[in-house]
Amino acid sequence: MHIGRFRYQDEVFYGLAEGERVFPVEDPFVSPEPVPGRQFALAELTVLAPCRPSKAVCVGLNYRDHAAELNLAPPEEPVLFLKPSTAVIGPGEPIVYPAMSARVDYEAELAVVMGKRARQVREEEAKDYILGYTCANDVTARDLQQKDGQWTRAKSFDTFLPLGPFIVTGVDPDDREVSLYLNGERRQHSSTAKLIFPVYRLVSFVSRIMTLLPGDVILTGTPAGVGPVRPGDRVAVEISGIGRLENPVVA
Repeated sequence: MHIGRFRYQDEVFYGLAEGERVFPVEDPFVSPEPVPGRQFALAELTVLAPCRPSKAVCVGLNYRDHAAELNLAPPEEPVLFLKPSTAVIGPGEPIVYPAMSARVDYEAELAVVMGKRARQVREEEAKDYILGYTCANDVTARDLQQKDGQWTRAKSFDTFLPLGPFIVTGVDPDDREVSLYLNGERRQHSSTAKLIFPVYRLVSFVSRIMTLLPGDVILTGTPAGVGPVRPGDRVAVEISGIGRLENPVVA
């Protein structure tokens, strides 16, 4: 299934996207059954970020190729940080370049979307707590990250977490191609098979620290090839079997 959030005039709702049609659902975290008698053409809807997380839990340095690129040893445990819910935007919405930064980078990532409350979850049970997967861009003010020595300010600006276009269910997360295109040129390309800590292990690890709620997202890390964007650029995250998320960059 492809689950999304949509706007039609003044109404915002979840729906199942099937080709060029969208079928509204009451709550995909409770039941994905369509509302009887309602459907829309996808073209008449605005596609929003596919969920509204209470928090985005992000994993740093989780690709072997990215660690090698930085000449860093792989971490012994996942390195976690948070992005606020106010950073979330959807497909096509602009990433706003903050005035206090001189270097903003893209970071293509696979995002895990939680389907139900998760606390103290075992790795072998983690799949049962996941609704599905979507594309994410962990936009980062790199100069501020280096200046501050920690990551909160650099990762937390409004618009610094594009998500979408849809939550895709029923896919295996362990061998997905992850790519980033800057103005049509591919700058990142790897596979989730190169994750240091795979998806189910991350879900278990995070759930032993904090309670994950339905709609929360875990960003699984970015591969090698991270680089800067400027106002006027267009960046696109593409993940095989998941979709393509494209956003412009504006001043």
